[in-house]
Amino acid sequence: MTEAPFEVKTLEIDGREVSARRGQTILEVAREHDINIPTLCQMEGLSNVGACRLCLVEIKGSNKLLPACVATVSEGMVVSTNTERLQKHRHNILELLFAERNHVCSVCVSNGHCELQSMAQDQGLTHVRMPYRNPNLPVDASHERFTVDHNRCILCTRCVRVCGEIEGAHVWDIMGRGIDSIVITDLHEDWGESSCTRCGKCVQVCPTGALFDKSKIGSDHPKYPDFLPYLNLMREAR
Repeated sequence: MTEAPFEVKTLEIDGREVSARRGQTILEVAREHDINIPTLCQMEGLSNVGACRLCLVEIKGSNKLLPACVATVSEGMVVSTNTERLQKHRHNILELLFAERNHVCSVCVSNGHCELQSMAQDQGLTHVRMPYRNPNLPVDASHERFTVDHNRCILCTRCVRVCGEIEGAHVWDIMGRGIDSIVITDLHEDWGESSCTRCGKCVQVCPTGALFDKSKIGSDHPKYPDFLPYLNLMREAR
């Protein structure tokens, strides 16, 4: 028997019985019911990739942790979003993110406006137990307006997705594998020599100081990622 396209599912999240539509992700349903699940790579208006792994949740009957941003709901599902196991996992992930690159908040252009910094504060991260890698990563300031600092990048791929899915330019991509991965423009050309349309959407969605506007160095440096849902709504209306 074929399921109805708008079939309602009933499930439990952190002891609360909630309803959802078939095909919705756990993260979408949790947010509709004001249940916070942390994430750094997910953003409304972009495809979900499950890159940061901070949104992992526990499902009753399964030993695996599932990423809430891509795992869809099912009837009778029992979800836990903030257990001791998950808290330890998120602390470990955040520590690894800080240790992998060169995140020095006190001298970062996004200090006070950084999602990674805010996430660490929200999760009670006070120190990093992992050994720092201290990689020798470049800063590309060849673009007339923007700069990419690979030391601050957490490989969330927001820039890649917004450039391809919203702007349609497909300038950004990921080069390399594992810990050696970096974001690149075109075929690893300098940003200033690339086919960049200079729209700045990638800068606005970057959660850290990896992409920033040169004109705002030394001043307040907020970003406005909330423009994406509205941009999509306007395009749909048109």
